[in-house]
Amino acid sequence: MQLRDIAHSRTGDKGDHSNISVIAYDPADYDFLRRHVTAEKVRAHFAGIVKGDVERFELPGLGALNFLMFNALGGGVTRSLALDAHGKCLASALLALELPDRQTD
Repeated sequence: MQLRDIAHSRTGDKGDHSNISVIAYDPADYDFLRRHVTAEKVRAHFAGIVKGDVERFELPGLGALNFLMFNALGGGVTRSLALDAHGKCLASALLALELPDRQTD
């Protein structure tokens, strides 16, 4: 199962840092997301892109997680030569994260 099967995602940027929100379609899946979508897994998923730490913030009232990824945008919009300097595609890329099947969890 991929993250996209149970959640949607949005992204934003501030300088060289990207933040990605992961919002459960069904609030009942929030605890599953909390257990399986960790800062460590997000950092590993973006190995080679994220040069700094990844910090996770929990928003249980919204059924959401927010990840702040440091040094992830090649210097930021005004310095990066990347085609996606704002990092908007990172939200879609995170949705490809493989998760265990909920029946075996």
